[in-house]
Amino acid sequence: MLAFLGAVICIIASVPLAASPARALPGGADNASAASAAAAAASPGPQRSLSALHGAGGSAGPPALPGAPAASAHPLPPAPLFSRFLCTPLAAACPSGTEQGDAAAGEREELLLLQSTAEQLRQTALQQEARIRADQDTIRELTGKLGRCESGLPRGLQDAGPRRDAMADGPWDSPALILELEDAVRALRDRLDRIEQQELPARVNFSAAPAPAPAVPTALHSKMDELEGQLLAKVLTLEKERMALSHSSHRQRQEVEKELDALQDRVAELEHGSSAYSPPDAFKISIPIRNNYMYARVRKALPELYAFTVCMWLRSRSGGNGQGTPFSYSVPGQANEIVLLEAGHDPMELLINDKVAQLPLSLKDNGWHHICISWTTRDGLWSAYQDGELQGSGENLAAWHPIKPHGILILGQEQDALGGRFDATQAFVGDIAQFNLWDHALTPAQVLGIANCTGPLLGNVLPWEDKLVEAFGGAKKANFDVCKGRAKA
Repeated sequence: MLAFLGAVICIIASVPLAASPARALPGGADNASAASAAAAAASPGPQRSLSALHGAGGSAGPPALPGAPAASAHPLPPAPLFSRFLCTPLAAACPSGTEQGDAAAGEREELLLLQSTAEQLRQTALQQEARIRADQDTIRELTGKLGRCESGLPRGLQDAGPRRDAMADGPWDSPALILELEDAVRALRDRLDRIEQQELPARVNFSAAPAPAPAVPTALHSKMDELEGQLLAKVLTLEKERMALSHSSHRQRQEVEKELDALQDRVAELEHGSSAYSPPDAFKISIPIRNNYMYARVRKALPELYAFTVCMWLRSRSGGNGQGTPFSYSVPGQANEIVLLEAGHDPMELLINDKVAQLPLSLKDNGWHHICISWTTRDGLWSAYQDGELQGSGENLAAWHPIKPHGILILGQEQDALGGRFDATQAFVGDIAQFNLWDHALTPAQVLGIANCTGPLLGNVLPWEDKLVEAFGGAKKANFDVCKGRAKA
């Protein structure tokens, strides 16, 4: 490009200029002399300067010597004017062919440098675009989280004023937009930190205060509550399964003991050659020795009672050392809800809700005796019968106290806890048959009819039936008809 401009300048300078006398100025000689002097001063050599200014037909005087006197002030005669100018070629303006080749090579290098720079700028722009897209995703994620947090915050914690879209201003690759995005991200992070700091005191107050204010609902709290609920439900399910397994194991153990007792009874019957008893109430419970593990349990639960009559056939084999406990009924919170007990040489006693009444009954002759006891909550009235005859009565025995339901009825042992903690010194030794319970007081005639086997009567609350009585610990259930067996005994 520089070589082309130099050539154009040379061509323009080579065009001849016409000199006319009319256009010549009077001071032309002086001007020519001044021009010649200036050219001579600027030219590298005297000969070359003259040739360049005047051409072949021009002449000039010899150059002034040093120390020569100055020229006269009078103007010289006008010099002849030439009709054309010659252009002296300059190296900087009109380069040669070799210089033009070097310039073209430099231009190619400059072009390659510009292309490399453009490629670097393009790569930088792509990197900035990728970073901006990542920042956009981060901003959208943080904006979503902030929106969920602000949805549950009080109105005072929310920032007033509409939100401004950070991507709406300026081109996507501008530095100002990048800085604005970074500022938006920092602002969102600061707001999240403030929200977390506001939630932390609420959690501390929730654990310390007895009646705390509700904490700010968040997605994390909801998830934790859901997980706690699932964990609690799982624990409750496992606890129910454990209890079911425990009950199942207890029932299986009872069934096994029942089967063993039935086998023992069958073996005893085969050994003695006795036949199976036919009526459901024709059996007895036998406890041969005094201990704390032989007993019978009634499988039917009792309802709430405001009066009752209990009758049974008893034969004691204690040898005069006290009859022990023919039966005991305990409920949760009260082990002595109903107890019939004779300890040592003391008289027989009836306990109701730990209140005691002494009964004028005696079983020390080792024979069969029919015992009936009636009680009513009104004024605590009670009556005691032996072999159909009234032996005594009284009042103020646990007056106005109802018999509590859902307890456990044990034959042959006294309960110090619900269903257990038996004491061998209070155990009954002998036989029990026809244990019946009513929810009202029987008349003396009814009691007499049961005692002399003329009016048998089963209890309306608890009848004496084989399926309702289980024997444990070696107590035996054997065939026995009390009315026939009593006569034989």
